[in-house]
Amino acid sequence: MTVAKQEFLDNPLGTKTTLEDVVDAFEFLDDWEDRYAYIIDLGKQLPAFPDSERVEANYVHGCQSQVWLISHHDDADDKLYLLIDSDAMIVRGLAAIILVALNGKSPRDLLTTDIDELFEKLDLFRHISPTRGNGLRAMVGKIRDLAASAIE
Repeated sequence: MTVAKQEFLDNPLGTKTTLEDVVDAFEFLDDWEDRYAYIIDLGKQLPAFPDSERVEANYVHGCQSQVWLISHHDDADDKLYLLIDSDAMIVRGLAAIILVALNGKSPRDLLTTDIDELFEKLDLFRHISPTRGNGLRAMVGKIRDLAASAIE
């Protein structure tokens, strides 16, 4: 992998921007137009994704937009760090929500995190298209596969 560990550690999603921050923002914002703007702003926090990693092996199938995902498992602290990118602004924001919930967790913790509960709490699936919902599930599925591989 050509991506340095530090690039994964510099990701603010899941560290500086926490799940509590996202939930609080969703509770504070009354309408979905404001929530969509917030989701897009979250996507702007995604770190730069290396062009060299935009390859088939890192492509997330099942998304309407183009999405790439890479990970780094730090054996010393048993944490899985993630980088995601997409060509669509709203998908970048949805990916950011996933990172806030899953980035920097141990593979075992990641596998036991009920991400659907978060999506339900944020009421995402009622307010995004079915194809975007499928894309969310595809991203989470690929992350779970990476976590399972890190445990083996």
